[in-house]
Amino acid sequence: MALLKVKFNQKKRVKLAQGLWLMNWFSVLAGILVFSMGLFLKVELRKRSEVMDNSESHFVPNSLILMGILSCAFNGFAGKICYDSLDPTKFVKWKPLLKPYLALCFLFNILLFFVALICFLMRGSLDSTLAQGLKNGMKFYRDTDTPGRCFMKKTIDMLQIEFKCCGNNGFKDWFEIQWISNRYLDFSSKEVKDRIKSNVDGRYLVDGVPFSCCNPSSPRPCIQYQVTNNSAHYSYDYQTEELNLWRRGCREALLHYYSSMMSSMGAVVLLVWLFEVTLSSQPCFAEAPALDRQSVLQRWILENNLKDTLKSALESLKKIGKFNQVEAGAEGAEGEEGGKTPAITTVS
Repeated sequence: MALLKVKFNQKKRVKLAQGLWLMNWFSVLAGILVFSMGLFLKVELRKRSEVMDNSESHFVPNSLILMGILSCAFNGFAGKICYDSLDPTKFVKWKPLLKPYLALCFLFNILLFFVALICFLMRGSLDSTLAQGLKNGMKFYRDTDTPGRCFMKKTIDMLQIEFKCCGNNGFKDWFEIQWISNRYLDFSSKEVKDRIKSNVDGRYLVDGVPFSCCNPSSPRPCIQYQVTNNSAHYSYDYQTEELNLWRRGCREALLHYYSSMMSSMGAVVLLVWLFEVTLSSQPCFAEAPALDRQSVLQRWILENNLKDTLKSALESLKKIGKFNQVEAGAEGAEGEEGGKTPAITTVS
């Protein structure tokens, strides 16, 4: 049973073809938008790849870039079909490709919807990636003389200043690592020796944080050393006073930044997906205008039920690339028709 059967006269068919052509080129622009979003997200992730543990986070931007390219290709092709449908001689060559094209559009829409979903669902993976990446980055903060790690101090400092954060989960994370390089420690000092000897791993641990953790909006001068020592500072109570350090950890700050960005992109991709779904049935309506202006053309969204349509579309996909092969059954059918009807008719 046909789904949503409609009738078109010659004038309506022309307007439909022109409208679909225009909508397809709007879809091409939407594809460019998706591609641009993926490229922007990839650049933003690469800016801070040093504080990310793996490359799984690049799955989202790579998917957006791929779907943007495919969207431009599919809709550009569909626009060409709609344009040629105005000319009966040009449209004939596209008719055999309509069913395979519909099947590909169906698969494309499924993939596009999947990409929209992962934009919302990648928060958990991104959280673990940032947690481990920031932890490793903080360990290498002091290695300013080590090739390949000398940039890490600048990266962490700029990150904490830009996102107004401190440490991985909070400023106390700096208490657990040696973030001061040995070249800046006076090993003749008794205090330095005692701190190193008191630690099993021989690290110099202090209850202090880098300068980039300081909140410049605080009226009090930054207390970045002896943060937990109340007697080291005048009128200071570590437990009750509002510290002039950033309270939020950088993992939370970066996670919120990237999650908000991906969620916004996911919403845009969903809108593009809805627009693509409305256009996925256009080849069923695209038909060359008949020479007879009084003729009426009947078309539908689905000629058969959904199950039979999907089965037919999958069979069409299998035939892609086999246009040079002639089915024996088809030849037999042509032979039978040839026996009943003359192949050539002479008009005198």
